[in-house]
Amino acid sequence: MHLGLLSARLVLGLAISAHGAQKLFGWFGGYGLNGTGGFLESIGFRPGRLFALAAGLAEFGGGVLTALGFLGPLGPALIILVMMVALLTVHLPHGFFAQSNGIELNVAYIAGALALASAGPGVYSLDYILGLGARQPPSLTWSAVVTALGLALLSVAARRHAPAARHA
Repeated sequence: MHLGLLSARLVLGLAISAHGAQKLFGWFGGYGLNGTGGFLESIGFRPGRLFALAAGLAEFGGGVLTALGFLGPLGPALIILVMMVALLTVHLPHGFFAQSNGIELNVAYIAGALALASAGPGVYSLDYILGLGARQPPSLTWSAVVTALGLALLSVAARRHAPAARHA
């Protein structure tokens, strides 16, 4: 079981951290803060660069924490937060399948993060090595997940679309 948790943490964590590196640094074909910020502005997240920084840090940091198995459910909760925002604001209108830019990949990332938050990082983790335990109490896990979902909804609610052009 512990090798399975390690494998899942590495795959999910490194994949999400690569998405964050695209936003933060423009690595792996990404657009960096300016390009990502411009896109986020176009869908109502203002200031776009600030939201790009927040999304990039959540993806990169959440992915690294998850891959390392460090700080319990915090990494998976950050993944859930950013994937819920993306699901609700970008992918939901396109249906389910990723082929049409739908929610499929977001749902898979959220499910993986939720499973890892629930199961804990296992014995092959920094938490275990540092004596923080191979699994956190369920109350801590669910508090982190519910907080992430609340922050995702607040982020979506904070969007401000550009004012309509006035006709003379």
